[in-house]
Amino acid sequence: MRDRRLLYVAVAARGLSIGLVGVLLAFHLSSRGFAEADVAWAVSAGLWGMAASTAAVGAFADRVGRRRSLVALALLSALGVVAATFAPDTTLLVAGAFVGMLNGAGRDRGGLPSLEQPLLASTVDDAGRTKAFAYYNLTDDACLAAGPLLLGLLGRVAPDLVRTPRAMTTGLLVAAGLMVVAAGCYARLSPAVAGAPRPAPVRLSPETRRRVWRLSALFALDGFGGGLVVVSLLAVVFRDRFGTSADVFALLVFGSRILNALSHLGAAWLAKRIGLVNTMVFTHAPSSVLLFTVSIAPSFPVAAVLYLLREGLVEMDVPTRTSYLMAIVRPEERTRVAAITNLVRMASWAAAAWVAGLVMRDVSVPLPIAIAAGCKLLYDGLLYVAFKRLKPPEEGGAPA
Repeated sequence: MRDRRLLYVAVAARGLSIGLVGVLLAFHLSSRGFAEADVAWAVSAGLWGMAASTAAVGAFADRVGRRRSLVALALLSALGVVAATFAPDTTLLVAGAFVGMLNGAGRDRGGLPSLEQPLLASTVDDAGRTKAFAYYNLTDDACLAAGPLLLGLLGRVAPDLVRTPRAMTTGLLVAAGLMVVAAGCYARLSPAVAGAPRPAPVRLSPETRRRVWRLSALFALDGFGGGLVVVSLLAVVFRDRFGTSADVFALLVFGSRILNALSHLGAAWLAKRIGLVNTMVFTHAPSSVLLFTVSIAPSFPVAAVLYLLREGLVEMDVPTRTSYLMAIVRPEERTRVAAITNLVRMASWAAAAWVAGLVMRDVSVPLPIAIAAGCKLLYDGLLYVAFKRLKPPEEGGAPA
């Protein structure tokens, strides 16, 4: 229980950090003269950096030690925020974003969750696994919401505390400090959970490889759709189409994260009644339809309402997806499997963010949202067809 609490505190600090960066990054860079495409490419470089870190987790974390890997990645993330805060030109901005795994996506992804997920799964039994991941994601999304809430309230009460370049710089440095707090939590994890370094990586069984590659192909499609609508790019869309300020957009992000957080508890409840795969598909598909409507909304109030409705559903597949993945592979395979599937999603996000920058610059600012909705709807249908018969142990399936 102590280790589980440390993981929850670490994800809370990381969520606060990512929430601040997701809202502030685009506005901060724009205030310093960077163009919309520069923002998109910085986000893409950061996502590629997170993809690289995820690949390193799968290849080396068990040999180096999971606790050491967690601490190192958290400290690198802090340096990435500092680099983006002070980068003088696009080249250094993109380089710093990659090396420091800058997370402008507004979602918690990368090597750190890839290590945390198998550690958390090892602290509970099959019956409590989905609930543990629901609370894990609830904590994450609640803290992803808290940063934007603070920014939004300050923007209403004292705009000069949020909208000036100096204020944005301070907010980003606070985000860097929160990643250092997360590193401190990881350093205190017990050897019983973090595990001792292994001399060689675990080899996946043939059955696990088949399952992981099928899921990875689907996650690549969903990840590409997600990368087109990361928070920093949505900030550009709302600013250009509706003239939305940083503090108003922060309040919108806060509302979305609160709905995300509450939906995780609903997902755990629903999964007990209709199953993990059904919960993943039948909540995610309607959210994809709502995402498309955001791209054609005629005004900010309409777009905001549609976006919030979408956010109330879109994250219900996150704890159920993670729980399902941890259930259909052997316990010793979990770190590598989490790294592989998260790497695929991160690479897809990174590629999509880069494409979004080109589309926004050369075609249309809101067009990436419509493309994202189509990708996600296709993913929902294919996931249901491919995995509706493969049940986890708690639903009567055979243990991996």
